[in-house]
Order: sequence, then C-alpha cells, then structure tokens
Amino acid sequence: MRTKPDLKFNQLWNISFGFFGVQIAYALQSANISRIFATLGADPHNLSYFWILPPLMGMIVQPLVGYFSDKTWLGRWGRRIPYLLIGATVAVIVMCLLPNAGSLGLTLAGAMVFGLLALMFLDTSINMAMQPFKMMVGDMVNEKQKAKAYSIQSFLCNAGSLVGYIFPILFTALGIANTAPTGEIPNSVKWSFYVGAAILILCVIYTVSKVKEYTPEQMAEFNAAALAEGGDTTVVKAEATSDEHKRHASHAIKVFFEVGLVQFFCWAAFMYMWTYTNGTIADTVWNTSDTASEGYQQAGNWVGVLFAVQAIGSVLWAVVLPQFKSIKVAYALSLVIGGIGFAMVPYIHNQYLLFVPYFLIGFAWAAMLAMPFTLVTNAFEGSSRMGTALGLFNCTICVPQIVAAALGGVLLSALGSVQGNMLILAGVLLVIGAVCVFIIEDKRHK
Repeated sequence: MRTKPDLKFNQLWNISFGFFGVQIAYALQSANISRIFATLGADPHNLSYFWILPPLMGMIVQPLVGYFSDKTWLGRWGRRIPYLLIGATVAVIVMCLLPNAGSLGLTLAGAMVFGLLALMFLDTSINMAMQPFKMMVGDMVNEKQKAKAYSIQSFLCNAGSLVGYIFPILFTALGIANTAPTGEIPNSVKWSFYVGAAILILCVIYTVSKVKEYTPEQMAEFNAAALAEGGDTTVVKAEATSDEHKRHASHAIKVFFEVGLVQFFCWAAFMYMWTYTNGTIADTVWNTSDTASEGYQQAGNWVGVLFAVQAIGSVLWAVVLPQFKSIKVAYALSLVIGGIGFAMVPYIHNQYLLFVPYFLIGFAWAAMLAMPFTLVTNAFEGSSRMGTALGLFNCTICVPQIVAAALGGVLLSALGSVQGNMLILAGVLLVIGAVCVFIIEDKRHK
C-alpha cells in the first residue's frame, strides 16, 4: 500500500497560496467591523453582539463544507476546490456591498440591518473559502510534512493579514478620504474592501489552476496505509481491524476535545481584541470616544497598523515554532507571551510603543493557526472523514467567540465600562489556555 508522498516546497506553497487572498478578506473584516458599526451608530456596550454572527455562521457552514466535500468528487475540480470557488465568489460580491451600508440612504436601523446581513454573508463565504485549504493540507500532505505545510499556511495567512490590515492607512496616505459624513463609512475603508476582493479572487484562481487533488481511489489507499501503520510489522494488512479502528477513533476524539478546550480560551481572548482594540486606543492614545471624530477614525486606521505588527510577529514566530522539540511547550509558551502582550495594551499611551504588545500577541496567533490543526489532523490521520472532522473542529473556534461576544457587554459593564480592561481579561484567558495545553495527549509530539 502506498503512503502519501513527500511534496516539494512549491507544491506545499501552491496548496495554501489562495489562503493569502482569503486572509486579506478576513483581516479587513476583523479589523474594521467594530469601526464600521460604531461609525454607523452602535453603542460600545452592544459592539460585541455584532460579532456573534461571524462565528455562528462559521459553526454552521464549515462542518457542512467538510461533510459534503468528503462525499464530493467532480473530476478535475476535485472535492474541496468547488466549495472554495463558491465561497470566494460570494465573498467578492459581499466585500463590495458591506462598506456601503451607510451610503444607501437608509435609516440608522436600516443601515444596521443591511450591515448585519452583509456581514452574515461575508463571514459565511469566507468560511466556505477558508476551510478547503485546511482540508487540502489534511488530504494531500503526509504526517511528516504537516507541521511544515501548516507553517507555510500560517505564513501566508499572516502575510495576507498584514496586507489587509494596512490597506485603510495606505489608502489614506494615497489621498483617499479617511473621514465621511456622520453614519457613513470613509472611502479609505471602502477601497480597502474593493481591492481586497480583487486580490482574493486572483489568489484563489492561482491555487485552483496549480493544485490537483488526489482521486478517491488514491485517498482510500493512503488511508488504509495510515491505519495499518503501527500494527503488525511483519504483515501489513489491507484493512485495519475493528479494534484498530476503535482505538484510532477513541484517541482522535480525545485529542479533539482536549485541543478544543485550549481553543476556547484562545479564541475568546482574540474576540475581545477584535472588538475592543479600536475603542481602547482611541481612548488611551487619541483621548476620544466620539466615533464621528477625526481622532477616532485615525485610531481605526492605527488598529490596522497594530494588527499588521501582530501579523509580522506571527510570521517571524511561525519560523521559530518548528524548531521546538516539544509542540506542547511551543504552544503554551506562545500563548503566555501573547497574554503578556494583551495585558500591556491599556497601559501604553504612545501609538508607536503599542507595536511591542501587538508584536508579542502575534506569537500566540502563530501558534493558534498552526498547532491545533497539526495536532488534530495527525490524530485523525487515516480517517476517511478528515473533512468532516476539521469542519466540526471549527466549532472549537466559533463557540468560544459566540460565548465571548454574548457576554461582552455584561463583562464590559462589570469591568467599569473601560474597554481596555477587556484586553487585560483577554490576557488572562490566554494564560489559562496555556495551562490547558499540557492536558493534550499527543503520541506523535511529546
């Protein structure tokens, strides 16, 4: 029985390259959603509620994409790529609509509803486009190369984030207006979404043209070989025994939930970063809470810069992570460093000194992008339901965001209605996540 072959660097790169464009879209969403809805007129105590829709849609869409793509085969188009193409196409359309929510002559309530619907479709489509990349790594890359493949994906993810985050301040520097009438989104944000949409579709077309997925027959052979590995070394069986299947499934499910516990604290922390960074630095650096003021919009641009610094930290740390002998030590250390970064933010009043904590936060982000998927795909190696497993695993990303968003207003009030305190809370959550890393049972990476 054949096992999955080693892939060349350019093959690993091509599998994930489209993720660069998808991540630009995701970065524009994560850095600008609070800014957009605050500019439309949302109260700070209600901001977190707008963030419930994105993970909710992800929790619904990604398992479905995983389940149905496991059962799809369209010849040259494979089984993951059709969903990638549909998701990317819808994302491009919605990216051109969302930033115009305040420019259509609608009432405040109408603009909010339009924005919410656009956000729902945007996150649905981004999730549909994003999940196939993780699945293709799981399908096409052998166990030995998975850490490298996900590190490449992490690099491209952060590089895309970097581009998406700096777009608003870049277009402002190019002379595009960064202010607008009350209730309208500045042109600098609109053009960021337009250009991001164009890059997204071009990157996806590149991956589609370069990648050919394994056939169902090849996948069946690879899966049988993976399940037989570690059995009788003198006789390699074509089919794993029932006991082997049960042991494999039991271990995989255990790892799934153990990693999911870590994910809960990590993604709740980052939900609060996306929701409250804009209000925090507008207050601590620009000394304003007026969403129509020039200072607030400058803070909005600077959020993109800080998130770009986070992406740079992530890119550099992603290179370091594979050098650790223990994946769990690397994972936990990254989260602790990121937690320290979060706790620093409210105490820094110089916009340039904020580079330090957000660079450190990038360490946690790099680990969150690579480590969980390495652990889970290794645990499910040999399973014919890899896509379904990864789709369900996305719930460990979505559920904590939904819970964090639902509790955001209550916690903000409990913490004195000071948005900076929510970032301190985020730091605490990351440290708790780091402690939970050591309960993960990982036979391949001690």
